[in-house]
Amino acid sequence: MRTYLVTGGAGFIGSNYIHYMLKKYGDEIRVINVDKLTYAGNLENLKDIEKRENYVFIQADICDSEKINHIFEENEIDRVVHFAAESHVDRSITDPEIFVKTNVLGTSVMLNAAKKAWEQPDGTFKKDKKFLHVSTDEVYGSLENSDEFFYETTPYDPHSPYSASKASSDMLVKSYIDTYRFPANITNCSNNYGPYQFPEKLIPLIINNSLQGKKIPVYGDGKNVRDWLYVEDHAKAIDMVQEKGKLFEKYNIGGHNEKQNIEIIHIILETLHNMLPEDDARKSRINESLITYVTDRKGHDRRYAISPDKMKKETGWVPDTMFSEGIRLTVKWYLDHQDWMKNVTSGEYQNYYKKMYDAKTE
Repeated sequence: MRTYLVTGGAGFIGSNYIHYMLKKYGDEIRVINVDKLTYAGNLENLKDIEKRENYVFIQADICDSEKINHIFEENEIDRVVHFAAESHVDRSITDPEIFVKTNVLGTSVMLNAAKKAWEQPDGTFKKDKKFLHVSTDEVYGSLENSDEFFYETTPYDPHSPYSASKASSDMLVKSYIDTYRFPANITNCSNNYGPYQFPEKLIPLIINNSLQGKKIPVYGDGKNVRDWLYVEDHAKAIDMVQEKGKLFEKYNIGGHNEKQNIEIIHIILETLHNMLPEDDARKSRINESLITYVTDRKGHDRRYAISPDKMKKETGWVPDTMFSEGIRLTVKWYLDHQDWMKNVTSGEYQNYYKKMYDAKTE
């Protein structure tokens, strides 16, 4: 039985990846989920699988080298899928140090633990061991022209403490590949959306605020462009990189679904309005009057657009979910899981939200 060590598995993409893998492989694999359980890590995301015999949760900080090494010593780890990271740009602007610590030092700890466990006396590595580092398209910076795309060869040009910390972690992984021939891959994905996403991110924030009749904050003119990828398509891509991708290679994972932020808001408002029952009192207040423009984010990148051509050519992966279907599935999930949303937006999130947005309203 192959054992997967998934870091950050209680977060948005990590929990969706674990669901995908257990649905695909069933009892053929074993999953160890390592998560610190910060504000964005939520074991409710995995409630339906927590009693499976081939699933284990360990609460641990990836910066804790003693604990991470112990996990490798106690288990024969075959695959590492490294999601764990501080990931929200706004938080990185207000508190950059924690991003450096988690994203850079944490990645270093994970690399060293895997290297120690897998390296043989002659400097080669045990057969069929693989480390996959999950990163972001934000490391490439911003695109100015509408016909440009990010490729695996695009020079790094990060503009926020978040993207700089992820670029640093990418470089660390690459250095281990180049220096030790460490069995790793790096993936850089576009914006994910789907179930279990913490509502500091754009799409669940729009859904949550709309349902509550609260203002929807829009940075600047709202015309910043992002490429959107349904999270299950990302989970599938990660699996295909480990099974069909070439070792040591870097792969861009994108959805070819470019949308302006303001366009996303209009789509969600329309989708929510259409999906709510006629007798739902919230239906009448979900409209464009909720949109409010706020002071733009510092260093706000204008456009991201990723080319997944290499992924398609070398692994056969293509995204299965068109944005029109993915956004409908996402809205439906949040409508069906309003208790989940209520739980994750209580307490500290309210303080964060006021700090991030209320003070910026123009």
